Amino acid sequence: MIHWLKQLRSAFGFAFLWLVCLIYFTQGFRSFVWTAVSYQLKDKLQLSPSASQFVFSVAFFPWSIKPLYGIISDCIPIKGKKRTPYLVISTVLSLVPWLLLGLDSTSRSSSLYLMILLTVQNLGSAMADVVVDAMIAEAVRLEKASFAGDLQSVSWFSMAVGGICGSLLGGYALTNLKIETIFLLFTVLPVLQLLSCALVEEIPANNEPIPEMLDSNEFEEKSKMSNDDNYRDTNKSNTRRRKGQKKGKKGGASNGKSETHKKQSKSLASQWFQSLKTATFGLVRAFKQPIILRPMAWFFIAHITVPNLSTVMFYYQTEVLQLDASFLGTARVVGWLGLMIGTFIYNRYLTNMTLRKSLLFAHIGISITILLDMVLVSRANVGYGVSDKTMVLFGSALGDAINQLKFMPFLILSGRLCPPGIEGTLFALFMSINNLGNTVGSFMGAGLASLLGISSGSFDNMFMGLAIQVFCTYIPVMFLFLIPKEATGVSAS
Repeated sequence: MIHWLKQLRSAFGFAFLWLVCLIYFTQGFRSFVWTAVSYQLKDKLQLSPSASQFVFSVAFFPWSIKPLYGIISDCIPIKGKKRTPYLVISTVLSLVPWLLLGLDSTSRSSSLYLMILLTVQNLGSAMADVVVDAMIAEAVRLEKASFAGDLQSVSWFSMAVGGICGSLLGGYALTNLKIETIFLLFTVLPVLQLLSCALVEEIPANNEPIPEMLDSNEFEEKSKMSNDDNYRDTNKSNTRRRKGQKKGKKGGASNGKSETHKKQSKSLASQWFQSLKTATFGLVRAFKQPIILRPMAWFFIAHITVPNLSTVMFYYQTEVLQLDASFLGTARVVGWLGLMIGTFIYNRYLTNMTLRKSLLFAHIGISITILLDMVLVSRANVGYGVSDKTMVLFGSALGDAINQLKFMPFLILSGRLCPPGIEGTLFALFMSINNLGNTVGSFMGAGLASLLGISSGSFDNMFMGLAIQVFCTYIPVMFLFLIPKEATGVSAS
């Protein structure tokens, strides 16, 4: 293990490796502070379950537009750099909202202000996630490609450790500290991340349009056109400069310099616009291909057709079952362990199974986890001598394990469907579709809870809501024809 880490450090440098691990650890450790947000909405602002879920849905929307951050950072360098300046900006956006929420009582006492600040915070976190993914992709190119898997393993391991630590400490902190103190404590990580950005050196990039959004033939044609245009522009510029010099002799040199500066600024802005246009059209053109569009459509449908009632269950667990924050933190740790077990099971035993079949079994498993929630709500478990805490722990582990069994085929298909050259941005688009589906599913859950009249202290229709959720779980099964028929975890034929 130590030898392996030394190899990575020698390949990428300590500063880069530290920054990657810190960012991913922070992403996982967010559970420490978001648990406090849940209690702030429930206990301090006294929002209904549907209102709380609406706040969360809006706040997490920035994760649904991740490709936008990637395209902007690729096409519009800041002082010649495409990564570290945007990483600094994203870190500041992640830091400031928690400072305001910790220091200003007004911002955390208003659901509107709180929602806006949480949205800004997620904007920073999502942007940082995209930028660090791009930095990893660039770092493992060419001679360091053999370390790609190792670097990804370190990243995911850091996130898992952050998630476990955040879940454990989050429950303890809520029991012993004020919520505003928790917000302020979390700012330590963004501050450390901001300082770490200064340790990483980035080679300034040129201002050429990004070639990875085009295939090789198109890029060669575009390059020739660009060179011809540049040549014509240069000739025009030289001609104008000579004319300017002649005018300068008559009217002074200052006007010539000012005109040249304006033309350079206009040319740079035009070049940025052209890069953005090329990147966007290239991404849309790739995504419109049926082999990419159909599977991604299924995963989107799989999210939006199943209403998410997780926030409603949180209210039920804390108000009816009287489960404290410390125990719920432990349940989340068990969930992380279930996620790791799900990953292991899929990689070890299910890679040869067709993706259609594995997704079918995953949805059957998801319906079973919802049935366990129905048993919990009906209190039938008490009659059989099974405690509420046992049900919650088992349901958390099983639910996260099964959801990972569903997520693994998504990762496999996403990786294989990306055409060469635009893997990073297109994969970010795939993840955004997944995140947008989750957001829409949360809106659907909030709407369902409101329709059924489920609110704080009123959970009479909770059982019916879960029954509807079970029924909806099988709707995506009818659209499995969108997934490639013979595709498995080891082949994508």
